[in-house]
Order: sequence, then C-alpha cells, then structure tokens
Amino acid sequence: MGSDQTAGPESVDFAKRLAAENAAKASSSTQHAAEPHDEHGHSKAGTGMLALGALGVVYGDIGTSPLYALKETFTEKSHTMLVDNINVYGVCSLAFWALLIIISVKYLFLVMRADNRGEGGILALTALVMPKRGSTTAKAGLLVGLGVFGTALLYGDGIITPAISVLSAVEGLGEVSSSFDSWVIPIAVVILLGLFFVQSRGTGAVGKVFGPIMIIWFLTLAVLGLSKVWSEPGIIASVNPYYAVQYFTHETSRAFLSLGSIFLVVTGGEALYADMGHFGRKPITVGWYAIVLPALLLNYWGQGAFLLQNPEAIESVFFRMAPEPLLLPLVILATCATIIASQALISGVFSLTAQAVQLDYLPRIQIRHTSSSHSGQIYVPLVNWALMIACIGLVLGFRTASNLAAAYGIAVTMTMVITTLIFFRVITDRWNWSRTRGFLICVPLVIIEMGFLGANLVKIPHGGWFALAVGAILMVQMQTWRRGRILVAARIHRGERPIEDVLDEAEGIKRVTGTAVFMFKDLGKAPPALVNNLRHNKVLHNTTLIVAVDTADEPRVSTEHRTSVKKVAPGVFQVEVSFGFMEDPDVPKVLAAITHPGLDYDPEDVTYFLGHESIIAGKAPGMNPLQEHLFVFLNRGADSASRFFNLPTERVFEVGSRVEI
Repeated sequence: MGSDQTAGPESVDFAKRLAAENAAKASSSTQHAAEPHDEHGHSKAGTGMLALGALGVVYGDIGTSPLYALKETFTEKSHTMLVDNINVYGVCSLAFWALLIIISVKYLFLVMRADNRGEGGILALTALVMPKRGSTTAKAGLLVGLGVFGTALLYGDGIITPAISVLSAVEGLGEVSSSFDSWVIPIAVVILLGLFFVQSRGTGAVGKVFGPIMIIWFLTLAVLGLSKVWSEPGIIASVNPYYAVQYFTHETSRAFLSLGSIFLVVTGGEALYADMGHFGRKPITVGWYAIVLPALLLNYWGQGAFLLQNPEAIESVFFRMAPEPLLLPLVILATCATIIASQALISGVFSLTAQAVQLDYLPRIQIRHTSSSHSGQIYVPLVNWALMIACIGLVLGFRTASNLAAAYGIAVTMTMVITTLIFFRVITDRWNWSRTRGFLICVPLVIIEMGFLGANLVKIPHGGWFALAVGAILMVQMQTWRRGRILVAARIHRGERPIEDVLDEAEGIKRVTGTAVFMFKDLGKAPPALVNNLRHNKVLHNTTLIVAVDTADEPRVSTEHRTSVKKVAPGVFQVEVSFGFMEDPDVPKVLAAITHPGLDYDPEDVTYFLGHESIIAGKAPGMNPLQEHLFVFLNRGADSASRFFNLPTERVFEVGSRVEI
C-alpha cells in the first residue's frame, strides 16, 4: 500500500486480494455507483436500465469494431485479398462464429458463471483457483504470474483503443470530401487532447448520455446493415461454417493471417466479464442478445453484401454504405461512439490503477475522486497524462487506423487465452468437473484462440510489439513492487514485539493529553513509531489508537463491518478498519464515527503517527540488483501515506527508518 509501515502486504490473504482486482478494464461506474446494491455489489436498478448503462461501458469497444474490422481483413498488408464471393462469405462466416463462440458461448455462457462474489475479471478468476495456505507455492506463482501478465496487457489495450477508435471514425471525413484528408490527424489529435483534458472534471454528466447515444449507434449499425442485406439476402447463408472452411481451402496462408484482423470483431469482449461486478450477468446478457449481437451481425452482413456489389468500396466500406446526405451525420455519430468507447477504456485504466495501488501492486500515486456520490468516479493525473502522450504518439507515429490495426489485438488475444487456461482450473478444481469434461470444453476454445494468437504474432514487427512492451514493462514493475513490499515488511517486522509486552514495560510512564493514532498494519504488534515515541519522548497519550487498514475482497464494506475495536490497555485501543476496493480510504472520517466503551476523544485533537522507510539498495538477499534499483525508484515516487488515507497533513508526524533490501 505504499512505502510506510501501514501496509505490510504479507498479512493479507493473497487470494482475497486478487479477487478484488476485477475491474480490469472498464469500471466507468458513471451509471452505477450511486445505485442501491445487492449482496454482490450489483445495482438493484431494473435490468433494462442496467442493460442500457452497459451499452456505453461494456460494449463501447466491441461496438465500434465495424468501423475497421472487415476493412482490415481484406486490406492489411500481410494478407491483402481479392474481394470475391468466396472470401467475402468466408470472412463473414468467421466473424459470425467468432462472435458466437468467443462472446456468446465462452464469456456469457461459461466464464461469467465463474464469478467471485459477483465480481469478474481475470484476477478475480485467478483468485478462485489460488492454492490454500501451505500448499504448493510454485502452482500459485504460475497462476499469479498469468493473472498479473494478463492484467498488464490490458494497459496496452487501454492505450491503443482510444487511438484506433477515434482515428478510424475521423477518417470518415475523407469520404465526405477529399479536402478533409489532410485534417484527419490534426482533428483526431484535438479530439484526444480534449478527451484527456476533461477527465479531471469527472464523467458523471457525460455518462448520463452514454447509453442513449450508444442505442442510436447500434440502431444505426443495424439499419445500415439491413439496407444492404435486403439487396443481397444470400449473405446470411454465411452462418454455414462450410463457407469458412471453403475460405481456408481457397486462400490457406492468407486466410490464416487474416485471422489477426478478423479477431478485431471480438476485441472488447473481455470487458463483459470484467464489468460483471458493475452491472451483473443478466443485464450484460440481455444487452448482448437484444441489441448488440443483432446490430453487429446485421452490419457485418451488410458490409459483406455491399462489397459483393461494390468491391472497390473496401477502403472505406463502413462509411460508403451510408447515403451521401447522411454521411456527415454518420461520421459525427461514429466519432461520438468512439469517444464513449475511449472514455470507458480510460476510466477502466484509472480504476485498474487504483486497484493495483490498493492491492500493493503499484506504489501510491495521486488519485482524485471527482464525485461525492459516485465512489467509482476517479481521476488519476499521472496515468491520464501518460495515456494522453501515448495515444497521441500512436496517432502521430502510425498515422492511419490501418497501421494501428497492426498493433491491435495481440494483447487482447493473449488475455483471452490466459482466461481460458485459468477457467479450466476453475471447472476442474472448484466445480469438481472431470478433467475429460474440462478438456472437452476448454481445448476447442484454446485451439480457436491460439489460432487467433498465432495470426496476431506476425503483427509484432509491424506494431504488435508496442502492446507486448507495455505489458512486459508493467508486469515487471508490478511484480517488483509486490516483491519489494514483502521484503521491506519482513525487514521492518523482524524485531516486532507484542503490544502488550511493550505497554507493560511502559507502565508508569507519563501520560499526556490528546489523542495519538499510530497507523500500523500488523495487528497485535507494537508499531515502531510507538516504540520510538516511548523510548525517546518518554510519553504516552491519554488516548492511543493503533489503526490497521485493510482492503476487503468486496467493492464496499457495510457500516456495521467497517471497524473492529479492541481495548489492549487503559486508554489504548487497537482498531481494525476495512475498506472495499472501490472505496476511498478516509481514515479520520471512519475513526470519528466509532462508538466504543471508554473511547472518547476529540477528532480535531488527534496527532497521526506514520512510519516512513528510506529504502536503499544493498546486498541483502531477495531481489537482483536491477529490481532493487527499480523498487527504490518507485518508492521515491510514491505519494504520501497521509494523502492516501486522507489524513490532515498539519497533524501528521512521520517517524523515519532506513531499510536495506
């Protein structure tokens, strides 16, 4: 939880902590956080309203895929193909079956049943199969490694999605008039700048219109597609897998390579599972079958039908389907849809970062809450500006959506493969299904996803390296910070003594007026700051609180379960405070609300004592030199504990110590 003694990570069940990081991709709780919730944290609002809210958050990414997916399948440089009947029918068939198998079957029917107290996401899934204490650590290490790597890859997706989505929409201006061609990149950059600059204001007001706009967008997709299917109804026959097989026998190598582009039709599908904790399985399922899937299929079929009659339209097939008078409104609507999709991704990265900080995978950084009533609305300045620079850099570097498509998909594909592998462990170890049954379910999924992954691997030299580099860098950083915090906690706690023994030795020591709060994670032990205060100042406050803050494995903690108070000596109390992983840890507010016999103090007359470690790289065993220096660097950049716990800075006293790792 940072660089102080308040957050020794070894004291918290790792499996529980993993379960909390389920918001992997899009916790834009702009439509959800203020609603009443059930025992799993799901809103009790009607299914229809939740399904509407999910359209902008859950389906924003996959809903904008028609802008570029089919086009890239035919025009991507590694596998340029003729627009003929066999290829069009084959691609439409593959798109249909990809949506059906990966989204409808894998995620909605199978994986979303593996919820962790109503929460979803790759790390929540990992927590379900974490070995119990005392069991093989190698197995746990592998599962944790897979989960962390899958999470790190989502950061790369969060960078690429806004860039490719906005750029692909703005490129439609070239269809309105060729004079706009030179303005595509500047306009895309301006939109991205505006998108990131407004993040600090919060997304509540904008979030209210997300759902209605996305309904208009999906209806537009359906109407555009239906208008072309009407003139070429035979395209619906592509649901027959025969056409996919024929496509592979006709093109073979290029057909395989095209899987990397066809996969774009399902990018964003992992958000269904990641956002289950925000909307619930039923609303997400209803939204998919009632609106999203029919709209996507009709549009892809419509694009296929239009291409059969107009092969030359492949360079901008989506926009060329629209009547000329409606082209400019369509470009504007598409831009709005991509902004919404981008907003969901940005909010998701903010949430993922906040979770990682809470769970001790990243050092503390400044996190601002932009709403007093919506706890999930947060703004992370450092991440926001880093994303902005990265997104704009991608637009300026790659210049077209087609070029960016080469960098897109590989991270998501790997995450999906990891999800399937971990899910196999869930159904065999947790659901007690036979391995044969597990293999029959998961092996076909792995084969399909490995096919997509294999096709995406050829993109590495052409831009795919970017997402992998982002994922690798973040995984190293997360693992290094995690390991470093464990080592620091071990060094600090090596000489700890029970609080009762320390207080017994201090019997008769001078008591001073006021209240002292010592933030310390290790329950039952004496905080070093308290020991040093007794040793050097020879005083003990009349009211002394030893406060341990923990992150629960649920989004929010009820008031009755928020605190636990134990009297350990006259005037000395041990307080355990729990916050949900979606909550702002406001320690003074919680302490002021405590009622306990004998505990009576003025919240305005409190001094907070924090331990602060100066970390230096040394010869102590535990990490290699490069990791040691990286951890020291991260520790120096960590935000203050007082700000993280919302402590009044003018009443905070830090006790420093030197720790060698």
